[in-house]
Amino acid sequence: MKSSRESGASDRESLSRRNFLAGLGRGAALAALTPLPAWTRVVEGAAFAAAEKPNIVLLLADDLGYGGLGIQGCPDIPTPNIDSIAKNGVRFTQGYVTCPICAPTRAGLLTGRYQQRFGFETNPGPEAGAADNFGLPRSEPTLAERLKRLGYSTGMFGKWHLGYKADLQPTRRGFDEFLGFLSGAHSYLPGGRQNRGTSLLRGVEPVEEREYLTDALAREAVEFIDRRRGSPFFLYVPFNAVHAPLEAPEKYVDRFKGIQEGTRRMHAAMLAALDDAAGRILAKIRESGLEEQTLIIFLSDNGGPTAQTTSSNAPLRGEKGQVLEGGIRVPFMMQWKGRIAPGRVDDRPVSSLDIHPTALAAAGAAISPEWKLDGVDLLPFLAGKRSDSPHETLFWRMGRARRAVRHRELKLVWPGSDQPELYDLSSDPGEARDLAGKMPRDVARLRSLWDAWDRELMAPQWVMGEGQPAPGRRNAAAGVSPAGERQLRTRFDALDRNGDGVITADELRQPQLFKRMDGNGDGKITFEEARAFYRLRK
Repeated sequence: MKSSRESGASDRESLSRRNFLAGLGRGAALAALTPLPAWTRVVEGAAFAAAEKPNIVLLLADDLGYGGLGIQGCPDIPTPNIDSIAKNGVRFTQGYVTCPICAPTRAGLLTGRYQQRFGFETNPGPEAGAADNFGLPRSEPTLAERLKRLGYSTGMFGKWHLGYKADLQPTRRGFDEFLGFLSGAHSYLPGGRQNRGTSLLRGVEPVEEREYLTDALAREAVEFIDRRRGSPFFLYVPFNAVHAPLEAPEKYVDRFKGIQEGTRRMHAAMLAALDDAAGRILAKIRESGLEEQTLIIFLSDNGGPTAQTTSSNAPLRGEKGQVLEGGIRVPFMMQWKGRIAPGRVDDRPVSSLDIHPTALAAAGAAISPEWKLDGVDLLPFLAGKRSDSPHETLFWRMGRARRAVRHRELKLVWPGSDQPELYDLSSDPGEARDLAGKMPRDVARLRSLWDAWDRELMAPQWVMGEGQPAPGRRNAAAGVSPAGERQLRTRFDALDRNGDGVITADELRQPQLFKRMDGNGDGKITFEEARAFYRLRK
């Protein structure tokens, strides 16, 4: 098996020749266009001068909570590089993702459509147990595919989590280059203890990585910028930091001697590595003279699993896996020097769905109504051309137990039961005062909005893990009633804090009970093992 550096050497050599020639054309165009003229909108695929198309850089953190960054109020872990994106651009205080767990959020992010519209409602579970039809369907174009048709070079380095089959992998979904892994989690250290049976791939070939993975992803991103800077590029870096397993080399751990040794200190080390990695990418853009030609976006894929990793969602209630604010409101910021005013704070609700149309509009594409995007182009709002809210209503659904709708400042949420709660987020972002009993008409109005949206959606196309019955159907072999199945699923999902389809000893935190439920002794509890244990108790 080749190392990740060696396997890409020959491809890079040929790319460098082509990009050198392309760079001559773009450099001459840039010299003649000072200052840059205003960009215009064109039909997708039409000719558009390379100099007028900005680069798009999308940095995605994993399991980083709302209060996890210095600029978001974190008191003990400095994040100056990520913070600089907000200081040089805009920070959205009400930035949302479309799901409180990893894979569905990524499906919505890359397509600009609610993932429930095409049945992508939950994580697949471990790769070996994923449903046969798991993955982002080819009927749903990705942002990379659309940007490629506009002449962009595309690269992805990090966590995919959108399909294991060959035709659903990154290099078949619009990315020219890929180094990363297909599953939901991976070890950070060479020979790490939890690679969950997944391989690190360059393209489609397995490779070995000798660097700490967060550092390696930054290295690949920087080298991609060097290779592709002669033409517009889309760089997508979905880091797996700060998702479990908690692993970091001593060079990062040693920075936090003031934090007691344990989970918080390791989380701090991993976040410092993430911030350094973002800093390396930002520095390369700056050193290359590309800041005014690059739209940079940073966000997290969902809220932090605080009990597992200490990733903070303060001052919000809830965490990863929940549709309370702590599970779905995330750090979200954009920078585009010369186009977005620096140091701006925007309190209007925005969504990860907006990244797809915003990037395409920046690239000069006309957004076709036939695409049926749920996101909106944020550039007119940031330029002051629109003063209203980008979204009047936002929706969430992850199974019947976890549902929510936000309409203006009111939010109706079913946080794991059939009894909804109502909150006024303008005065109570921490969701501490349930107003459902005092405002029944508003409950009915928001419920009606959610029901209308729900009728537009597709049924979930798979359930998490292998051999699970569809909701509401009796599993005769297991002897579990539909009501018991739903109750067990709700409890299982609540314990599965990182959404990977299994419960670990750290998540259950009851050693004797864990030992009894772990039927095959492999150190993790599947839903089937939980069901079998439940049946025996009955």
